[in-house]
Amino acid sequence: MKKVLILLLLSGVALSSKAAIVDTVNIYSNAMKKSIACVVIKPQSYAQTGYFPVVYLLHGAGGKYATWIMRVPELQAYADQYQLMIVCPDGSPDSWYFDSKVNPAVRYETHISTEVPAYIDTHYKTQQNRHGRAITGLSMGGHGGLFLGFRHADTFGACGSMSGGVDIRPFANKWNIQHLIGNPDSTGFDWKDHTVAEAVERYPKDSIAIIFDCGIDDFFYATNKALHQKMLELKIPHDYTERPGGHAWPYWRNSIQYQLLFFRNYFDEMKTRN
Repeated sequence: MKKVLILLLLSGVALSSKAAIVDTVNIYSNAMKKSIACVVIKPQSYAQTGYFPVVYLLHGAGGKYATWIMRVPELQAYADQYQLMIVCPDGSPDSWYFDSKVNPAVRYETHISTEVPAYIDTHYKTQQNRHGRAITGLSMGGHGGLFLGFRHADTFGACGSMSGGVDIRPFANKWNIQHLIGNPDSTGFDWKDHTVAEAVERYPKDSIAIIFDCGIDDFFYATNKALHQKMLELKIPHDYTERPGGHAWPYWRNSIQYQLLFFRNYFDEMKTRN
């Protein structure tokens, strides 16, 4: 019933707007042996013009593929304004976009970084190289945006995070993380491979454009500020912003506008270089 309601709501969004087009597709995951839903937002000019860059937009914990478009229907206007596609894949309510070390049936890193872009490039008019792809998200999805962006710089040329869980180590007992990657107290186990705060030390050889932000009233604020300081010390180019706000939709609804502008500027810069 919930899935039917979501589809009806999405249909209403598409029918009530003369702007961007909202599709809901099912992408089969070979890694997880199941079909997984995904929202695709195309600008109104999609049929008339050429190939489009894509921003992959990840939801937070407890969310799903439809969360972003239902919470921020303005994404349709932004797709038109910035002339890009926005793809919102499903990362399950609590995958943290990992390939689980504990449960081999959970392979959302593979799904989001490989299977979803392959499907989108096959079925839509996209710019099929890393300079035409960016990835970002909120909270758990902010972790996913930077984590996957750094680990898959051959796929994504730009990455970002909004209020992201960029260092999972202080939150070891929350959000089902241990059930995905194991107990951090286990002998020989190291969470460093699974947190953005350490991934920055393996900055990709191919330069990657980075943007992230966090509200000063957010419980992830301290870890985001620490990540910014660490990247300054490592001389990793990035855009970092902190502004008033907490871990809530008013903050993310505001933040996404700036991130999409950042990615549009990145796509344009890459086009002039190439």
